Amino acid sequence: MTQTTRETIVITGASAGIGRATAIAFGRRGARVALLARGRAGLEACADDVRRAGGEAMVLATDVADADQVEAAADAVERDWGPIDVWVNAAMTAKLAPVAETSAEEFRRVSEVTYLGSVHGCLSALERMRPRGRGTIIQVGSALCYRGIPLQATYCAAKHAILGFVESTRVELRREGSDIHLGMVHLPGMNTPQFGWVRTTLKRHPQPVPPIYQPELAADAIVWAAHHRRREIWLGWSTIQTIVGQRVVPWYVERHLARHGFDSQQTDQPIPADREDYLFSPVDDDEDRGAHGIFDEQAKSASPQLWASLHRRAVYGAAVAAGVAVVAATRR
Repeated sequence: MTQTTRETIVITGASAGIGRATAIAFGRRGARVALLARGRAGLEACADDVRRAGGEAMVLATDVADADQVEAAADAVERDWGPIDVWVNAAMTAKLAPVAETSAEEFRRVSEVTYLGSVHGCLSALERMRPRGRGTIIQVGSALCYRGIPLQATYCAAKHAILGFVESTRVELRREGSDIHLGMVHLPGMNTPQFGWVRTTLKRHPQPVPPIYQPELAADAIVWAAHHRRREIWLGWSTIQTIVGQRVVPWYVERHLARHGFDSQQTDQPIPADREDYLFSPVDDDEDRGAHGIFDEQAKSASPQLWASLHRRAVYGAAVAAGVAVVAATRR
């Protein structure tokens, strides 16, 4: 990719986890990547990663819960680099606890970051993309956009809200005849630092619901989604099982979660008494947390399901060819 054709990318939640891995993946394509998050150390380290990968980086310390900060960041990007081509909303926060142990203030904060942060990102992107009639917005979703699970009511509610916002916005863009693409990438449990700094009342260390996947797989799906007009991408068989199961046998999914959904989100490791959380202030201002969490030994680095989804024309073609061959063989 030449200097004159470099894409301009904005990524929220870029200091760690999915956002961090996605920034590096775009950097490998030689893109200009604007990095938005609260934690200064994570942002600076991510910028170094992007540059080493071959891209350019711009650090913009931003709390996505503040619409004015998001708008100021978008202004800075277009002032220095020109039109934004792709905007990726990956910022999130959560509290991992039963509803009865979660305060109204905590619900509000998670909604402000995870839901309204995505709305703020979309609004700033659309403000600039609509007059040009082009651009791509990718929303990082989750299987939990479709199915709430125990201990994650704050996160699930925000993700459900994002899905409703995206669906409404798509309809309005279609009515306008706009060529702006708004896609979603729905993820399973991911090995990110989220589970090391999420606020919780649990006594044992939180973990993603297995099977767990590495964040680079999510990054691959997001980068692919940014260049193909797919409405949704589902990563992992567990995502398919959750979404389809909720549509077909919701009563079974609910009973299964009531039986297994609590223990499956905890390890046997006790939580340190001095553990910090990121709900109201960043914990990576002085220490870079990177893209990965503590579950590298368990996390999957490949997904045949994702590969098949991203190459479904080839898969369908091979299936048809195999079917024709079988029919031909039976007629001999």
